[in-house]
Amino acid sequence: MAKKSPLGLYAARPLLKRVKKKKRHDARWRRRVYGFHRKYYPLGRAPQARGIVIEKVGLEARQPHSGLRKCVKVQLAKTGEQVIAFAPGDGALNYIEVHDEVIIAGIGGSRARSYGDIPGVRFQVIKVNGVSLKAILEGKKEKPQR
Repeated sequence: MAKKSPLGLYAARPLLKRVKKKKRHDARWRRRVYGFHRKYYPLGRAPQARGIVIEKVGLEARQPHSGLRKCVKVQLAKTGEQVIAFAPGDGALNYIEVHDEVIIAGIGGSRARSYGDIPGVRFQVIKVNGVSLKAILEGKKEKPQR
């Protein structure tokens, strides 16, 4: 009866070959070794990025939730890429206009992926025209006009 794995004096090479072949099927290994995260992260290696609001978007939440999540489409100044960013807070979209300058940051999902029930949204707005969105919503500061 034949053995499954090679045995004997020169058996290491075929075993190592098999391990390497299996490793390439592992998504986490490919992501780490080939650096897919760094290549396709729109902000580059930066934690935050500046951009211009192109349009306001309402996205439907994933099951089992319902409702529209208020988001904005932003064109990044650094790379020119367009990304969708969530506008957190009650009535936040009322303070964000088209052509406003916003600062976006990661929304907090694991491994820079989407977060919660918002499909495909990886970023959130933290500043509008240089003023914190949170301060605007709390009424502490007014949004400056561009």
